[in-house]
Amino acid sequence: MDSCIFCKIVNGDIPSAKVYEDDNVYAFLDISQVTKGHTLVIPKVHNENIFKLDAGVAGPLFESVKKVAGAIQSAFSPKGLNLLNNNGETAGQTVFHYHIHLIPRYGSDDGFHPVFKENNGGHDLAGIAAEIQSHL
Repeated sequence: MDSCIFCKIVNGDIPSAKVYEDDNVYAFLDISQVTKGHTLVIPKVHNENIFKLDAGVAGPLFESVKKVAGAIQSAFSPKGLNLLNNNGETAGQTVFHYHIHLIPRYGSDDGFHPVFKENNGGHDLAGIAAEIQSHL
């Protein structure tokens, strides 16, 4: 895609701090470095989001996510690691080329603060599960 910044990175038109590359995947340091080692893993083929991600792309991508996460663990010994993926503008996606953030965690004060607000009041969990299952 001509206007996609991540496609330009994959093509070498924009420089990046490459961490890993194979025939299907490119991984590079996020320029923001929320924490040390914050890495983006992307398919080389342009896919906008998880909903449009081809199954043949997903397998190699997630194998690479595990490989890169292991390398981050070996390099920096973080206490944990968040995988973050935003799909769609409402979910906070700002670059519309599918990507997964690997954010190493070093402690509760390391600068990354994901917040989940519990909102289970009155939800029919069995009904919600059944609705999702009906579409699988």
